[in-house]
Amino acid sequence: MKNFSIKTVVAVGIGAALFFVLGRFVAIPSGIPNTNISLQYAILGMLAAMYGPVAGGLIGLIGHTLIDLSWGGSPWWSWVIASALVGVIVGLTAKKLALNEGDFGKKKVALFAGFNVLANVIAWIVVAPSLDVLIYAEPIEKVYSQGVFAAIANSLTAVIVGALLVAAYCKTIAKKGSLDKE
Repeated sequence: MKNFSIKTVVAVGIGAALFFVLGRFVAIPSGIPNTNISLQYAILGMLAAMYGPVAGGLIGLIGHTLIDLSWGGSPWWSWVIASALVGVIVGLTAKKLALNEGDFGKKKVALFAGFNVLANVIAWIVVAPSLDVLIYAEPIEKVYSQGVFAAIANSLTAVIVGALLVAAYCKTIAKKGSLDKE
């Protein structure tokens, strides 16, 4: 936890707030019950890739919990856990991506995309529906269809919008050796 700086704490707070706002007020209905097209997974993917697995997990956990609480009920823990897991898995790429160096070339884009898809597939096709059945005794057909849709929609959002956000961020960083001595 020694790398958990003030910057990371601030990123978790801002990330959880953005996750909440996007998930609560910018969710696009899908036609699948209780399942939306969720832009917050782009923010989660970007911030997890920048700040690592602990920050990514906390952003997903806090942000999703706040969304669920804002609807007046209790958190739907199977999906809260899945959101946290997405952040953790994508966050595992932070050191390899080293986005603070300003380089987001083809190999790093592929790594970012691959880990976002992997994270969403594991979280939404395996973890969330399995926990829905175990914790809430939900019908298997319902939760796995929700999970498959969520995995596809969240993967697309994270890969397309998230990669655009990361690319824009990386363009703001001066690369090593880019400044000339006068």
